[in-house]
Amino acid sequence: MNARPLLLIDVDGPLNPYAAPPHRRPEGYQTHRMRPTGWEQPWQKPLRVWLNPTHGAALQALPFDLVWCTTWAHEANEWIAPHTGLPELPVITWPEDARTPTSPYWKSDPTVFWKTATVVKYAAGRPFAWIDDDFTDLDREYVGAHHDGPALLHWVSPRTGLTQPDFDTLTAWAAELDSTETAR
Repeated sequence: MNARPLLLIDVDGPLNPYAAPPHRRPEGYQTHRMRPTGWEQPWQKPLRVWLNPTHGAALQALPFDLVWCTTWAHEANEWIAPHTGLPELPVITWPEDARTPTSPYWKSDPTVFWKTATVVKYAAGRPFAWIDDDFTDLDREYVGAHHDGPALLHWVSPRTGLTQPDFDTLTAWAAELDSTETAR
């Protein structure tokens, strides 16, 4: 039996609908004030993060192995997981220079999202779905050309965060993947 596919989870956008109007927290979300790395200065207001406490159970019910794919990195386990009901998850770590014009990732194709090459390397041919709000069709093309397994890059609106149609899409993709594997 093959390993389950990966579900690579970004925080800001899918779990934290940061682009929703500031005066209209999306239904089901709770407001949290956080001071992750970069937000430690006493003169800075704590970062406002909206999280839905039901998302952890809903994500764990999906037929995937969950992995953080976020700039929150290991801090997602400290700041995000407890408020969503997720356990501690593995984390994709980013090269130090992943977001700079001198990065080999940037130089190879400046039109591709800076996370994409690292995601492909992390997946190492294993099927994966990736939920994020920053990639485009160019990233889908890059993954298609550089990843030897099935992949779903599923865009989630940063105005709404994950909604039931997103969960339905992930479930359907995993079922299709499973039926393809079973047919082999």
